[in-house]
Amino acid sequence: MTIPPATEAADARYDGLDTWPDEVVLAALLDGQRRALEAVAVAIPDLCRGARLAAERLRGGGRLIYVAAGSPALMSLADALEIPQTYGIAHERIVTILADGKGIAERLDGSREDRADAAETDLAAAMVGPADCIIATSASGSTPYTVAGLRAARRAGAATIGIAGNPNSALLESAEVAVLLATGPEVIAGSTRMGAGTAQKAALNMLSTLMGVHLGHVYDGLMVNVKADNAKLRGRAARIVSKITGVDDGTAVRALEVSGGEVKPAALIAAGVRSLAEAGALLGQSRGNLRQALARASTDPQA
Repeated sequence: MTIPPATEAADARYDGLDTWPDEVVLAALLDGQRRALEAVAVAIPDLCRGARLAAERLRGGGRLIYVAAGSPALMSLADALEIPQTYGIAHERIVTILADGKGIAERLDGSREDRADAAETDLAAAMVGPADCIIATSASGSTPYTVAGLRAARRAGAATIGIAGNPNSALLESAEVAVLLATGPEVIAGSTRMGAGTAQKAALNMLSTLMGVHLGHVYDGLMVNVKADNAKLRGRAARIVSKITGVDDGTAVRALEVSGGEVKPAALIAAGVRSLAEAGALLGQSRGNLRQALARASTDPQA
């Protein structure tokens, strides 16, 4: 009998689960989620490497590209869609290449994840190259679409990050940065939308957030490159400017009006920089890092 990978194995602890009281079933499921997050904790050093690699490529003008199929594609899509608004990175620089394509919003079609050729075609159509960074995620680490996509990206010269739940899997062995999320057997054998999915969501959120930190889009615990495109976010932007600079709400709002709603130049203007052009120059000299730009402003008599 072939021994299945850990992500597909049936755990004897859950024999008879369908006869257990509801509360006991849910307690077991919650315990599985906790164990999944413990696996993410072990992977922190590799997630740090991945975040630095992704930030390096974005800083150089490249793109962050997610490659996945099935449930990992849903986790990847959720992370990718949030980044432009949270960190102000242009939408066209955050790309998803998913086995189900745009149809993923309506249904998952498991058949296409077996097509390595489709992944190679999709990667070629996206013109993946040396400037880009790929994050490829697969619970098993052997999904043909995802493995082929990562390998095609690496041949094209892109930086590659592989996230998978089984050691020595093809995806991890092919990646420049390998992130093992050893979540083990699921409570419901093979239902990797559960523990493995939780681990993937946490890992992707952590990696992209640390990437944002490295790009200078976080100041203290604040999103200073947030895209303020609704009333809630405009209010948040004003509070951020006020907290960083100590100015009152009215001054913060006026600075944001001058900056067109961009938090970083607004904070510099609220801190005393005389014009939007000077604020832009300071940010350019600081590679977009607001803390460094504010430090430059405080020591530059011309600012």
